[in-house]
Amino acid sequence: MSCWVPGCPALSMCRGLAALPITCLERAKDLKTRLGILLHKPEMGHRIRTSGKLQLSSRWRDSSQEALEWRESFDQLLKSKSGVTAFHTFLKTEFSEENLDFWLACEDFKKTRSKTKLASKANRIFEEFVQNEAPREVNIDHETREITRKNLSGATSACFNEAQAKTRTLMEKDSYPRFLKSASYQDMTKQATSRGISKRSHT
Repeated sequence: MSCWVPGCPALSMCRGLAALPITCLERAKDLKTRLGILLHKPEMGHRIRTSGKLQLSSRWRDSSQEALEWRESFDQLLKSKSGVTAFHTFLKTEFSEENLDFWLACEDFKKTRSKTKLASKANRIFEEFVQNEAPREVNIDHETREITRKNLSGATSACFNEAQAKTRTLMEKDSYPRFLKSASYQDMTKQATSRGISKRSHT
């Protein structure tokens, strides 16, 4: 590409490329060649596109069918892995995903059998989510925070029960209704409903 007209974009681009070190230009050419080889292998491109499409469509189909059950109750949502993922994505848009992360951390904490691990996990969860000015502090009252702090002295699988219950109630009463009204959830239920109607019409 060449142009001698003053102010021509092509001329500016050429000058910019000329200023780059030779090694950079060689790497760019090498990358371009490799990409060209990949793009000219139709069977490889087809395989990648097809497999990606199948994975996405099956994942979407499964989660959209489950989505109809999530509106039955908050418990139903929390029982579903896809539901938890969708709800977590929604909470990120509201900058409140720490509530669900804390609830999940507590669920995992309850499964701990080793007393040594129980104590270290308890302290880690408290420092991350519960103590004042924690990096991901959850919204609980001062009394619950203090009860939880005292529970750490003799950590058991139940030491976060009260704080976890308060956080769960907050999500159920506040975030969960907004999630059900969100555009992303409405899209999922529409897809599931239309798929159900389509199936019935073909039977």
